[in-house]
Amino acid sequence: MKPLAFALAMTLGGSALAATTAFDVSELDSSIKACTDFNGFVNARWVAANPIPADRTRWGSFDALREDSLNVQRRIVEQAAREAGTAKPGSIEQKIGYLYASGMDVAAIERAGFDPVKPQLARIDALKTRADVVAYIRDSYARGEPVLFRFSGNADFKDSNRQIAYAGQGGLGLPTVDYYAKPDFAKIRTAYVAHIAKLLELTGVGAADAQQQAKAVLAFETRLAAVSLPPVEMRNPQNRYHYVSIAEADRVTPDFDWPAFFKAQGADVKDGFSLSQPKFFAEVQKMLGDMPLAQWQAYLRYHAIASAAPHLSTPFQQEDFAFNAQTLNGQKEMKPRWKRVLDATNDGMGMALGQLYVADNFSPTSKQRAEELVANLSAAFRTRIEQLEWMSDETKQKALQKWATFVPKIGYPDKWRDWSGLALTPTNYFGNVQAADKFNYDYAIAKIGKPVDRSEWGMTPQTVNAYYSAQKNEIVFPAAILQPPFFDAKADDAINYGGIGAVIGHEMGHGYDDQGSKFDAHGNNANWWTDADRTAFEARTAKLGAQFDGYEALPGKHVNGQLTMGENIGDLGGLNAAYTALQMALAKNPAKAQRKIDGYTQDQRFFLNWARVWRGNIRPEAQLTLLNTDPHAPAKFRAIGAPSNMPEFARAFQCKTVDAMVRDGAKQVRIW
Repeated sequence: MKPLAFALAMTLGGSALAATTAFDVSELDSSIKACTDFNGFVNARWVAANPIPADRTRWGSFDALREDSLNVQRRIVEQAAREAGTAKPGSIEQKIGYLYASGMDVAAIERAGFDPVKPQLARIDALKTRADVVAYIRDSYARGEPVLFRFSGNADFKDSNRQIAYAGQGGLGLPTVDYYAKPDFAKIRTAYVAHIAKLLELTGVGAADAQQQAKAVLAFETRLAAVSLPPVEMRNPQNRYHYVSIAEADRVTPDFDWPAFFKAQGADVKDGFSLSQPKFFAEVQKMLGDMPLAQWQAYLRYHAIASAAPHLSTPFQQEDFAFNAQTLNGQKEMKPRWKRVLDATNDGMGMALGQLYVADNFSPTSKQRAEELVANLSAAFRTRIEQLEWMSDETKQKALQKWATFVPKIGYPDKWRDWSGLALTPTNYFGNVQAADKFNYDYAIAKIGKPVDRSEWGMTPQTVNAYYSAQKNEIVFPAAILQPPFFDAKADDAINYGGIGAVIGHEMGHGYDDQGSKFDAHGNNANWWTDADRTAFEARTAKLGAQFDGYEALPGKHVNGQLTMGENIGDLGGLNAAYTALQMALAKNPAKAQRKIDGYTQDQRFFLNWARVWRGNIRPEAQLTLLNTDPHAPAKFRAIGAPSNMPEFARAFQCKTVDAMVRDGAKQVRIW
């Protein structure tokens, strides 16, 4: 399951405003009616006053939170870099300091040019046979540098207590399979060929040869794309799991030699693994047999350079930015170097950095209060399941069994990872990145064949995000998201339930969305529904899909209601559960329930903060990419999608049935 892609802000708090009302009603746009466009009513003025920074593709309250988190992290890594020479040898402080300092050593990186990738390019040049190609791919993985397909360890879909190997489709340089065939993306394909050629030229390949190789790479990837599943189909768990014996896998790709691959990775694969998309691997086998060696070399050469480019000298960094950030996503300027190196530090040692982050950025009081909110949302979600009128008692009991096994994780892990095997130096940035990649890859692969560690986190504490894991049936809330506008210890209940409460409910809702509902209380991909209840569920989700299909994000470009289904179910269920939890809290304090703050009731403030969470703006290029790749609907539609289905919203703002923010009768969607 993909984590919930919240990108929400980190410190709107700390001001006099946060200490009093926690919501600035002067930001509301009175020229827009709440019942007509609730997102505009809450967010239009703020968006107009806060343009997208040049080094970003979007900007909103979530991005402001991330920016604040980055600034805190910057202080930590810069201190680590300054003190690395005197730090305890082998400590995480020293290693983080070395990694960050080496990335900031611009002079050394410029002197190196593309020297760090030359050994890899020389090996590609020396390939003579398809067996050589297979050996190169095998060795690339062993170095922690994946190419052609995806390989990882994960819990077995049929036995969530054991970790198995998964091999799946991959190897594409463009965002999705549609980019290789649809006329809409012809200009992107042309730009991609130019980008490939430019990177090749930077390593000394002649212009004409580079252009020819670039076209060969596009043709190579187009062939892979033709047998790859699009994002919507990859949402189906059955399309992500196909367990086979090693002998069966070798029959699909007889030239690949899976036993040799697993041995090179140190992967404990005995009885079998998931060859998740067999059609993809069958095509790889054909390509090993009929594709010219030169075309394989062009493909491997480009991806070796492209993978290394962000860590090489300036021309490579600039070309990487020009295509991946500027062309695909409309970003105007490259991020400052410290942010790029901080990204690499998080990629390489993110959980170690998180250990330093929480030491002075997350209080026990915040964790305790968040745990209380989780308990309150859990009680509300149970109540809503029990009161479902469309679900039979038989399925309800299974749903409640799943509810009873939810595991919440708040702030940071109970135990920290050991980094003692990672050796870094103060001067070799590319070498440090490679060392961290291999260390992390080996760490992940070593889990294959072992019991699943249910205490482990899949997200760092400094990440402004949250997620649900279907196979662990857990909901995880890193420290960085437990801040305003999500959570504010000084705010009234409505603000917190409309913020972090809805996030908590959202993550619980993932356990019952179009994917999560196909996993049982133990985290296994198993059907726990009666046929009639599944039919009723899918009828309701189809209506939600149609609602989001109707939202036009760009001229002529609509939201994909199937791609965004899980997140939309999470929003709808989560906001309803949070509202129920708020009412349960207010029932214990009738005086508070009747109190207005700045002229707004608790119900109104609940919905106001929900919409504020989703305020933001995005560049059209980035929006187009996300419409094709992101399982989350554009933020402005998340602000209005769930509330428009809730009679409670209509009552709070005295909306009429003819108003745009009211979906009633057959249009109204109620699921959880």
